Amino acid sequence: MKKGDIMLRKSLISLLLLGASIPAFAAPGDMPSRLLEGRDLFALEVATDPQISPDGKTIAYVRRSGDIMTDRARSSIWLIDVASGQQTPIAAGSSGNASQPRWSPDGKRIAYVASEPGGKPQLFVRWMTDHATARVTGLPDAPDSITWSPDGRQIAYVMRVAGEGLKLGKAPDKPEGAQWAPPLEIIDRVDYRNDGGGYVQPGYDHTFIVPADGGAPRQISFGSYHDGGPLSFTPDGKAILFAAVRKPDWEQQIFDSEIYALDIASGAIRPLTNRVGPDRAPVVSPDGRLVAYLGYDDKRMAYETTELSIMNRDGSGSRTITAKLDRSIDKVQWAADGRSLYALYDREGINRVARISLDGTVTEVASGLAGGGLDRPYSGGDFTVSNNGAIAFTGGSPYRPADVSVVVGGRTRQVTRLNDNLLAAKTLGEVKELAVKAPDGRTVPAWLVTPPGYQPGTRVPMILEIHGGPATAYGPTFATDIQLYAAAGYAVLYTNPRGSTSYGEEFAQLIHHKYPGDDYGDLIAAVDAAIAAGVADPDNLFVTGGSGGGVLTSWIVGKTDRFKAAATQKPVINWISEALTMDNTLFTSRYWFEKKPWEDPMSYWNRSPLSLVGNVKTPTMVVVGSEDYRTPVSESEQYYAALQIQGVPTALVKVPGASHGGFTARPSQSAAKAAAILAWFDKYRTQSTR
Repeated sequence: MKKGDIMLRKSLISLLLLGASIPAFAAPGDMPSRLLEGRDLFALEVATDPQISPDGKTIAYVRRSGDIMTDRARSSIWLIDVASGQQTPIAAGSSGNASQPRWSPDGKRIAYVASEPGGKPQLFVRWMTDHATARVTGLPDAPDSITWSPDGRQIAYVMRVAGEGLKLGKAPDKPEGAQWAPPLEIIDRVDYRNDGGGYVQPGYDHTFIVPADGGAPRQISFGSYHDGGPLSFTPDGKAILFAAVRKPDWEQQIFDSEIYALDIASGAIRPLTNRVGPDRAPVVSPDGRLVAYLGYDDKRMAYETTELSIMNRDGSGSRTITAKLDRSIDKVQWAADGRSLYALYDREGINRVARISLDGTVTEVASGLAGGGLDRPYSGGDFTVSNNGAIAFTGGSPYRPADVSVVVGGRTRQVTRLNDNLLAAKTLGEVKELAVKAPDGRTVPAWLVTPPGYQPGTRVPMILEIHGGPATAYGPTFATDIQLYAAAGYAVLYTNPRGSTSYGEEFAQLIHHKYPGDDYGDLIAAVDAAIAAGVADPDNLFVTGGSGGGVLTSWIVGKTDRFKAAATQKPVINWISEALTMDNTLFTSRYWFEKKPWEDPMSYWNRSPLSLVGNVKTPTMVVVGSEDYRTPVSESEQYYAALQIQGVPTALVKVPGASHGGFTARPSQSAAKAAAILAWFDKYRTQSTR
């Protein structure tokens, strides 16, 4: 128990001994220094992308911090001495955007990407012995997926190469000095805009190599196709493996990538896989004989398990080795001896690292991983392994964001404590698992968070917080939204209803071609369980969620009036309009429905929350980023207009400049969004009579 919690417990006991009544929660005015506040979001730090050196003695990682003056997260690179835990910055300038630290094969250098003031991100190399750093590129665009050659002489990367788009017609010649309107924008691509990236500019992502000590980069792949990282050199340094869709109709087959081998000398490219489905993330074994990669046979299901497969270097003899695991693999790395692999996967809302032998035997070696997100409790995390088997990973808890931990000799040790100084002075809501059974008897994973200073047996207002996806998972990890809600006196319930990942393919596929649907029953069963536990006040229930959680929030208020107020965040309201305006244009009609919108419009309508808007009586706020291209702004505006027409109390809240994925990227907007939701709920919250 933390010191602050002990002090709080002692103060409560003292009140009991004096016969005083204790409030159900500590109001913000009672102890402002102890409760998490919106301003605290600027002070939180998160560890990401841990890269352990080949000898296992040093870890480089990306440390993300809030900058209160620019209202942005800045990323810097730090080194950790594994033995002592001592930290040293190597790229922590005021520009705050260093990333992708990668060790050279001999461990004597680190390559990384960073920006100099006013410039594009460039590739830098640091020599560890004499602490010298050199910029080795002067590129027109940011390099990505940087990878060392086996001999350490070159670095490969992927970069966008600008091109020319379709031209139709020509404006008249402009007189000198005239101020005319901008030229026409002509779009002819299937996926013409990307969430977080905006409208796609003409050009393609290609592979380059550059000498590690500086020199002219050389483009080694060409054509009207996109190369995708990560990249993997063969041990002889003669070829690079990558994933791409290099087919004549690639724009219509963007989910059907293959593994390709690129001969560096000749530029020849040949496919190593040929199944229908996404094959990606190739990693060549240390001896060069085998290639590990991720993917699955595409059966047009809403969710399919990503499996780890192995093939010979020439593409023959492919076989899957994780079929019995029944969990999706997110990342893989060969052990130094080439006799097994390390893999990252999610089980029951918690990311783990396992060592997987070539016969498919799975041995868990690290658990409790945590990702780089802060606002909601999504599972996640990352890891790397040294030549001697030491594992660096990002781990966290319900009370701390991701830190760096290391596993050496089977023992796990946390080597950073980035937020202890801040959070030791805060009393956070307590996070506990809640037992829930769905109407059909299935177990529904759920967590219930009680307000700081909560007195057991006292009922408090409760917020149901629903995750997006829907093929994602929440877990017992730190989340600012959850803790800000708890600090305002609400219990918070979050769950992994059917359709969530990390519980096996069968559980995730229960909502195939029927989402939203039976997951509604799981969520309501969880609410009932929180009431039965004596925590939730049944007269003060509230509901919110983002993306897929916004879909279910809007669906819920169309099905029941038991919630006092709702806040639907970046929802899909009308599946027909979403399918034709989202950035991944081909996805919805191909995987979530049996037919195209014009072939079976009623199937889309019957699963659209807009079809239920005539039933809605719950005051419902709508929240969306103004540059959301995944669940476009027009979805939220449709729902807001429909609620206004129906006379339902509503408000439309836009987050300026925010994309779908960057909804809470700026600390002030993340805090303000949570505050707006709380203000909306407070407006309809009533005094408990129970």
